[in-house]
Amino acid sequence: MVTVFGLGFVGLTTALGFAHMGYQVYGVDVDEERKKTLREGSLPFLEPHMEEVLKKHIGKEFVITEDTAGAVADSEYIFYCVGTPYGACGSADLTYLFAAIDETLRAACDDKFRVLVTKSTIPPSTTAEKIEPYVRRMGASKEQIGVANNPEFLREGHCWEDFIGADRIVLGINDTQSKEMLTRLYQPMGIPIFTVSHSTGEFIKYLSNTLLATLISYSNEMSVMADTVGDIDVAGAFRILHMDKRWGGCSMTSYVYPGCGYGGYCLPKDTNAIYSLVKSKGFDAGILHNVIQTNERMPEFIAERIEKNIQPDSCIGILGLSFKPGSDDVRDTPAAKVIRKLAADGYRKIAAYDPIA
Repeated sequence: MVTVFGLGFVGLTTALGFAHMGYQVYGVDVDEERKKTLREGSLPFLEPHMEEVLKKHIGKEFVITEDTAGAVADSEYIFYCVGTPYGACGSADLTYLFAAIDETLRAACDDKFRVLVTKSTIPPSTTAEKIEPYVRRMGASKEQIGVANNPEFLREGHCWEDFIGADRIVLGINDTQSKEMLTRLYQPMGIPIFTVSHSTGEFIKYLSNTLLATLISYSNEMSVMADTVGDIDVAGAFRILHMDKRWGGCSMTSYVYPGCGYGGYCLPKDTNAIYSLVKSKGFDAGILHNVIQTNERMPEFIAERIEKNIQPDSCIGILGLSFKPGSDDVRDTPAAKVIRKLAADGYRKIAAYDPIA
């Protein structure tokens, strides 16, 4: 039995993935409207292929429950897929995560061994220095509760295929029983499983997201440099760059191509969180700092480029409002920042379009 806290992109994909594998899964969420939509067999966001999977399993292998205590009591695996947003200083906000852990510990009153698995993205050292010590302070022994992390590598718009056809499963674990249980849970997928330390598991996720953020900001900075020099076909130059055989036919070209900056949920949150973490420990990561600064400046640079060529009484067309094509997610989207800057500078005729968002 599996309980999943949080039914957003990551949580719903995780819950449906385990249900599809034949496990009994309980879903827990605080958003009443979201639960109502899901119980009706509809997705509250755009994600290809998942609605048909939801319709197949809802009310059967996948049950959205109001009885959190009953779900926890019935489960051996508790997954946390709640939000870990970043605040003004960039650090990860763990409020929702610890609230879900509190609910779990209140319900885990028997002798059954359970493993608490954080799938939400959390900075390296969080499990070892914050979560496990907290669980032990709350009275849960190592014989009763295991603590682990299991980072996700899902792309919005490709969540289902990225779960079912994952290229690797990473488990941050420090006890044998949790390792055996989680390995057994994932074994039927036939995907390589890597068991590492708590902090290594967390770090691998940030390694992935900060690389993507760096590639995007590098490309954007180069486009600004090209614009400064002048007489450079930026789009053509990058397309020729992509022909380099060292790229090996991979799909990273969308990250190494200039645009308005990265947005959405993961890249801004995770890049800021790990920068904030290492800075608090005494290391100022200059490259990462510049990645963040470049990204913050890009929408303003785009707006300034428009303003150099178009008068304020002209009508500006904005094509695309989500943070990337094929998604309805407008969180931290560069389009909003460009529009905000144009509006602040007196541009009042702005027509915006997106096929989905």
